[in-house]
Amino acid sequence: MNEVLNGSDMARTIQLTIAPVFLLAGIGAFMNVIASRLARVVDRARLIEERHGQTTDEEHALVVAELRTLEARMTRASRAIYLCTASGLAVCVLVILLFVGELFDLNLGDPIAVLFVLAVALLAIGLLFFLSETRIAVRALHVREELLEFEQRRK
Repeated sequence: MNEVLNGSDMARTIQLTIAPVFLLAGIGAFMNVIASRLARVVDRARLIEERHGQTTDEEHALVVAELRTLEARMTRASRAIYLCTASGLAVCVLVILLFVGELFDLNLGDPIAVLFVLAVALLAIGLLFFLSETRIAVRALHVREELLEFEQRRK
C-alpha cells in the first residue's frame, strides 16, 4: 500500500471521481423520468383491464389493441430501467476502481476505460428503449378530429 495520502493527494483523488458521480446523478434523474412514465402506463393498463370483460365487438377490439400498446410500452420502459440500472452500477464500480487505484497506486487504466465505455453503452441502449417507448406513446395518441377543426366549430 502507498503511504497514506496527504490532504492534497486525497483532494485530487476525490476530484478524479467527481465526474463519474455527476454521470451517476444524471442516470438517476433519467431513471426517475422512466419510472414515472412506467407508473402512469401501469395505472392506465389497470384501468383498461377493468373494461376488458365489459366490452364487445368493436369496442373490445379497441380495448385489446390499447392493452397491447400499453404492454409494449411497459416492456420498453422496464428494459430502459434495467439498462440504466446496470449503467449506474458500472459507474459505481468505476468510481470505486478510480479511488482504490489512486489510493493503492495501482494501474487500473484498462478496466476503468472498459467500465466507462460499458456504462455509456448501457446508458445509450437504455435511452434507445426510452425513445422507442415514447414513439409508441405518440403513435397511440389520437386526438378526435372534431376537436382539431376549429373553423367548423365557430360557424
